[in-house]
Amino acid sequence: MAAPTRLQQEIAERIMQMVREDGLQAGAWLNENSAARRLNVSRTPVRAAIDHLARQGLVRRHPNRGVELLSAPEAPADQGASADATELVMVKVAQDRHGGHLPDEISELELMRRYELGRPEVQRLMARLADLDMVERKRGYGWRFLHEARDQSAHDERYRFRLLIEPMVFLEPGFALDQGWIDEMRARHELTLSQPWKESSAIGFYEMNADFHEGLAAASGNRFIHSAIRRQNQMRRLSNYDWTYGYERVVVNSREHLQMLATIEAGDLQLASALMRSHLQRAMQLRRPDGLD
Repeated sequence: MAAPTRLQQEIAERIMQMVREDGLQAGAWLNENSAARRLNVSRTPVRAAIDHLARQGLVRRHPNRGVELLSAPEAPADQGASADATELVMVKVAQDRHGGHLPDEISELELMRRYELGRPEVQRLMARLADLDMVERKRGYGWRFLHEARDQSAHDERYRFRLLIEPMVFLEPGFALDQGWIDEMRARHELTLSQPWKESSAIGFYEMNADFHEGLAAASGNRFIHSAIRRQNQMRRLSNYDWTYGYERVVVNSREHLQMLATIEAGDLQLASALMRSHLQRAMQLRRPDGLD
């Protein structure tokens, strides 16, 4: 059997890093589609990377169900602290962006001064934001934010658009959801509800939320719906990193998602559609305490 390529090894390491970040334990389910979306690569290298992990005894494939995590990797003590520190800075960037304190374009030197970071830390920060389609490197020098800071009119327009699209996902003739994805998503939501909330938790919560809505859109089998929801997730990512609605809303959101999953498993897609509409309507009514919607 051929040795894994450098790309496959790198993606395998990123998958296991994702497992650590999500706090998944042995017995959790991984999904190739979800991993490919989060890592911004195609399914082919993800499939090869998972095969590599399977040969190492870290995961196991189950036909028609997905990929089971057999062994949860332990992160070095300093690596966990470093990841948490990076996420705290990402939250601060989101807060400053929406408070009007960060311009559309900014240099690494300005970021170093503002957040008291060294250049390597700033470069890792911006590379992370770039991987999430939140910023791009300017030609020659500096960085550019890809989406405008949130405003009140955009908030309502976005939700009205989502109300037109997302409840219909379940009613598409090609709708089909992999059981492995359902199991993985349920495990991530239950983990969120079981862990203490801290400021940096907003990032993992949003990524789970985005994966939930994008995964349902992908299950519709309609490429245009999937593309639209993926674009919506990109546009609202930074604003949701600056979470101001409190832990109570996290609990409500997670339980509503879990209710939809149970309804899908029961085969009642009409009810799932109605639940999604109610879910989005309630979210649309939320207003930030600072008024920056």
